[in-house]
Amino acid sequence: MVDVGIGILAVAAFAAGFVDAVVGGGGLIQIPAIFSVMLGTAPATLLGTNKLASVFGTSAAAVNYARRTPVAWSTVAPAAATAFLFSLVGAWTVTRIPPDFLRGLLPFVLLAVAIYTFRRKDLGSVHAPLHSGTKEKVMAVLVGASIGFYDGFFGPGTGSFLVFLFVRSFGFDFLSASAAAKVVNVATNIAAIIIFGFKGHLIWQLGLMMAVLQIAGSILGTRLALKHGSGFVRRLFLVVVGILILKTGYDAWLK
Repeated sequence: MVDVGIGILAVAAFAAGFVDAVVGGGGLIQIPAIFSVMLGTAPATLLGTNKLASVFGTSAAAVNYARRTPVAWSTVAPAAATAFLFSLVGAWTVTRIPPDFLRGLLPFVLLAVAIYTFRRKDLGSVHAPLHSGTKEKVMAVLVGASIGFYDGFFGPGTGSFLVFLFVRSFGFDFLSASAAAKVVNVATNIAAIIIFGFKGHLIWQLGLMMAVLQIAGSILGTRLALKHGSGFVRRLFLVVVGILILKTGYDAWLK
């Protein structure tokens, strides 16, 4: 039974790495898997172990994207730095305030994102940055602060929200937005690992084993995204957001 459980987690980690590398949302696969296999383990420990595995896959994707496609560092760097700080704040806040109100609101926010993306057929098809200079940095800080706090406080769909915001708010195409999202997501994951590690909520052996599979899935996902371009990323984005709507809606209203 242990071997079966490890096999399930290995497959889930690989699939999560693949999906996360393209559009984010790998937690949809990995978190339910780790909760179903590791029964009796504290939820905080499972979430911390999930983050430990995820940061390796996301980092591998960020490196691969940076090698093959330009990363808009003037936008990404301030967003990532701010996201790191606010993820720490969000993780601390969730120890004081339960995120129940976000649980009910999230499916409707995701539905609005999906409808907007589906109706705007040209959204994210062309890389045409909208901002520069001070405005670009201010916008990046605002995005980093909001998404960083959200990821630390609650988390589901963080990668997908980042892709959407880089497309909608900065005029990136879906491929460039996915590359930018990975860098910011690495920052929020590291912040979460610091909090979970400080409180002793990490299973290092399991997390590192899953990290290896995450990296393998991430490499494959990145290669396919770079090969097939923004159209492929957009289609997978809509699929993942659709699944996120169903999953978060079920968790919030039907459980």
